[in-house]
Parts: sequence; structure tokens; C-alpha cells
Amino acid sequence: MRGSWRATAGLAALAAMPMMAVTPAHADCFDDAGRYHGVHPMILRAIAWQESRFRADAMNRNENRTIDMGLMQINSIHLAELRRYGVDGKALQSGCVSVYVGAWHLRRKMNRYGNTWEAVGAYHSETPALRDRYARRIAEILRGWQRPRGGPD
Repeated sequence: MRGSWRATAGLAALAAMPMMAVTPAHADCFDDAGRYHGVHPMILRAIAWQESRFRADAMNRNENRTIDMGLMQINSIHLAELRRYGVDGKALQSGCVSVYVGAWHLRRKMNRYGNTWEAVGAYHSETPALRDRYARRIAEILRGWQRPRGGPD
């Protein structure tokens, strides 16, 4: 299971990063995290836009009493696993940390579903209807970014 080892190694490398105060993710974070975890950085950017509009300090309380945190809206259900690598809720408010953890999370979904839109949708939910709607939304964001500026929609 090379992908699982790689995801775990990615978190270990993340834990070794100097943790800075809350900072926005710079473009290289998306490229670096995508390269490291083998996920497309534009997918990561679209997820960040959908989840937080690129806000590193974003927080969302869910009906099930979990909390989505940071730029990539990492759910608090992952905190127990992330703590083993030195990543806590406060660290997720660093844009780059959030992007690396988001890339790790997406890689885990890709390990399960392959390099597919199902994997992209599963970043949000594994419930088929919610998964598929989320994947369509990410695809719409990407298509919107590809339209020429000033041209017809």
C-alpha cells in the first residue's frame, strides 16, 4: 500500500515543518502539497475555494457536532489521527498546513476510489448523492476558472 505509506510520510513531514502563526496559503503550498501527495493542485485550489473561499481562519460547526477547520475545512473527526503527527486544530489555521492535510485527505480518497471524480466528491462525503453533488461543484469551479475573462459564459 504505497499510497498509505506516502500519506503517512506526508503527515510526518508536515509535523516536522515549523508551525507559524495563522498565515494564508501561498500558491506554492498548493503546488508543493499536490506534488508531494500526488494530487492535482488545481483540484486542491478548487476545494479550498468551495470550502472556505481561501480563508485560513474559516470555521464551521456542523449539525453532527463536528467542526470543519481552516482553509481546506478539515473535519474534527480527523484530529485524533492528525495529533499523532503533531497537527492540531490551531495548526489547521495555517493555510499551508491546511493545504497539506487537505492533500493528504484527498490522497486517501484517491487510494480508495482511484483518480476519479468519486474521489474528489468523497473529500466532502462518501454518501453517494452528497459525494456526486460535491464533485460536480468542484468541476464547475474548475470550468469557471478556465473561461476566458470578458468572454461570454
